[in-house]
Amino acid sequence: MAGVIKTYNPKEVTITLGAHLVTGYAEDSFVTIDPNGDGITKKVGCDGEIVRSISPDDTYIVKLTLLQTSDSSAWLEEQLARDRETGDAMFAIMIKDLKGGMVFSADSAWPSKSASRQYGKEAGDREWEIHTGSATITG
Repeated sequence: MAGVIKTYNPKEVTITLGAHLVTGYAEDSFVTIDPNGDGITKKVGCDGEIVRSISPDDTYIVKLTLLQTSDSSAWLEEQLARDRETGDAMFAIMIKDLKGGMVFSADSAWPSKSASRQYGKEAGDREWEIHTGSATITG
């Protein structure tokens, strides 16, 4: 529809990990949501018959890029250490774009490893890779 104006505001994207509200987003791209499964694939036989296969994998990898000083990095590091020790540190994840209507959620998520650390003249970023169990995304 011509003439429709929409607004994106990164301050209107909220990320919660369990009861923890993520803060300290990186300066540019701060969240990426990637499906793990292959979606719907096809195979074509020698006679031209086609079969489609629907992947049952509805898990995701979420990459959070945070400022070096973000309290959320410390929280994720604590969860990772607890999970390694007890195997009991999974948390729910929810990502909402309050202006755009996108909602991503999973009941089970966990950081797979510590974020890389680099130091230089200026403060850098930390990228966390969070894996999920079964998840949904809308919008």
